[in-house]
Amino acid sequence: MTTIGVVIFAVMFAYAIARLQWKFREFVRTYMIIGMFIPLQVIMIPLAIMMKNLYLTNTYGALIIPYIAIGLPFASLVFYGFLRGIPFEMEESACMDGASIYRAFFKIILPIITPAIATIIILQFLGSWNEFLLAYTLISKEALRTLPIGLVYFQGQYATDWGGMGAVMTIASLPMVVLFLFFSEQVERAMTVNSAVKG
Repeated sequence: MTTIGVVIFAVMFAYAIARLQWKFREFVRTYMIIGMFIPLQVIMIPLAIMMKNLYLTNTYGALIIPYIAIGLPFASLVFYGFLRGIPFEMEESACMDGASIYRAFFKIILPIITPAIATIIILQFLGSWNEFLLAYTLISKEALRTLPIGLVYFQGQYATDWGGMGAVMTIASLPMVVLFLFFSEQVERAMTVNSAVKG
């Protein structure tokens, strides 16, 4: 859910600031980028209080919403860089042929930025899959604990179940390996945008 949310919101936001002309566009872009420089430790206490006031503590929403908010600045910056590299003539020619802004986005822009989308999917999934601090702070119900928190309980005060921990860590790495193999071709593929515009 976090990965899907970050990709959808970041693509729409990056398209709005990279390809459309509107007031306060640069201010909004700068405001979003500032979010990358705020340490997680600074917002931990206000975030925990907010989740408690919204009655989201010990729910999946307590992790999904903050993960999306934390992942948006970096994903938006990546998509912004890709979108700024696409010639505007491609959209102009599509609009001259009668395509709306939505059709130009889905039929022209979205297929071109597929490598960026694949990269963000891998990075965001990896970050959410391995995140520990937020999950440890906002989730106390045993049934909702994430994998990194569960690994802590293999280690006791006097003994550690190294065999069980190793088995769980091996199984835990499989989704990331599968995800990378699925999107590796998109990540490694070179952009060929400039060749699509003649003259």
